[in-house]
Amino acid sequence: MQDLDIVILAAGKGTRMRSQTPKVLHALAGKPLVRHVLDTAAGLNPARIHVVIGYGAEKLREALADSPVSFAIQSEQKGTGHAVAQAQPQLGSGKVLVLYGDVPLIQRASLDALLSQVDEQHMGLLTVTLDDPSGYGRIVRNAEGEAVAIVEQKDANTEQLAITECNTGIMAMTSTQLKRWLPQLSAENAQGEYYLTDVIAMAAQEGIKVCTAQPADPVEVEGVNNRAQMARLERAYQQHLADKLMEEQGVALADPARLDIRGTLTCGHDVFIDVGCVFEGEVALGEGVRIGPYCVIKNSTIGAESVIESHSVIDTTVAAGLNHIGPFARLRPGTRLAVKAKVGNFVETKNAEVGEGSKINHLSYVGDAHLGRNVNVGAGTITCNYDGANKHRTVIGDNVFIGSNSALIAPVSIGKGATVGAGSTIAKDVSEQALAVTRSRQLEKGDWIRPAKKTK
Repeated sequence: MQDLDIVILAAGKGTRMRSQTPKVLHALAGKPLVRHVLDTAAGLNPARIHVVIGYGAEKLREALADSPVSFAIQSEQKGTGHAVAQAQPQLGSGKVLVLYGDVPLIQRASLDALLSQVDEQHMGLLTVTLDDPSGYGRIVRNAEGEAVAIVEQKDANTEQLAITECNTGIMAMTSTQLKRWLPQLSAENAQGEYYLTDVIAMAAQEGIKVCTAQPADPVEVEGVNNRAQMARLERAYQQHLADKLMEEQGVALADPARLDIRGTLTCGHDVFIDVGCVFEGEVALGEGVRIGPYCVIKNSTIGAESVIESHSVIDTTVAAGLNHIGPFARLRPGTRLAVKAKVGNFVETKNAEVGEGSKINHLSYVGDAHLGRNVNVGAGTITCNYDGANKHRTVIGDNVFIGSNSALIAPVSIGKGATVGAGSTIAKDVSEQALAVTRSRQLEKGDWIRPAKKTK
């Protein structure tokens, strides 16, 4: 099998995005456009991947620093042919595939079909047939139906403008062919640029057949030039993910159009997801999990039969199962819930282990803490874990009852079966089975007169 070089063009600014960020670094489904292309390219097992950069070159180098790619600089934007030429010195002797960093939804199957046709007597061109071909270069075919040229819209005559088969820009050829054709490109056209598409006519003149393929869905080859196109591709991508969830994993979605997955979501049987939910990073939902509306879940595992009520935010958390979370709960990194643990409304946890059957029902903050089994934390309780310089840990034993509006000043331990009276500030360890109460004496003055406003 011949070596494969993949050249990804990513040098443009993307003026119509109205942004200082290079276009290909704008995120689709939480990942830069160019990352989508790189991931698909990597699936083809190429020998080398070359990214042509220009505007914002250092930002791209930084963003792709962990990727096994080489970079080529296009300091002046002189067209696609000029861009590919910048990577030419790095190419091997096998096949070359040209992709675009702002065409994020291209699929491996379409590229495999294209590459399979390429040899020294054949090159490959990916085309698409559109109801409205405006803005695209048109595929010109001869009387035998063979592709012989691509005409850009600005250079097309009336007859050519009526053609609905369009150029996607994605093409494949041998390295020998490409190195022979690139020096012959001319900038004598309406844009004054070196069009890579001109190699089609060169191939036809040499008797090299231009083999075409088309994507399964035209959305694969849609590019991003402005915010509206970005939003359209985002919804197309999310719809694809929603369809896969329903078809392959049996997930029940209240509305597939109101779901956002920015990473990977894996679900067991009979999962239900309500509207407006966002999943980021790696998220796993066990069987029978129910997610209420407008939740955000990031890099977390939610065990079977758990219920997440509306507007909860869960980040880097592991819930063992049969848990009840929310509404309006915030579980921060390091939270671990044992089976049947409950975190209720307006509760925030961070780096906290909550034992089996334990409950933090309302309006509390529990951070840097370990709670044993069947602990009941009353409303308004906080673990005072930060002294202004360092974090400290609170340890609460099994079957402890913490009264409402209590402050536990870490480091501190509450022994098994102990009770903390409501409104207490606990700064010392509490023994097992003990009652700890810290309150000032209640005073009452029967003859007290409430101050009144002065009259003028």
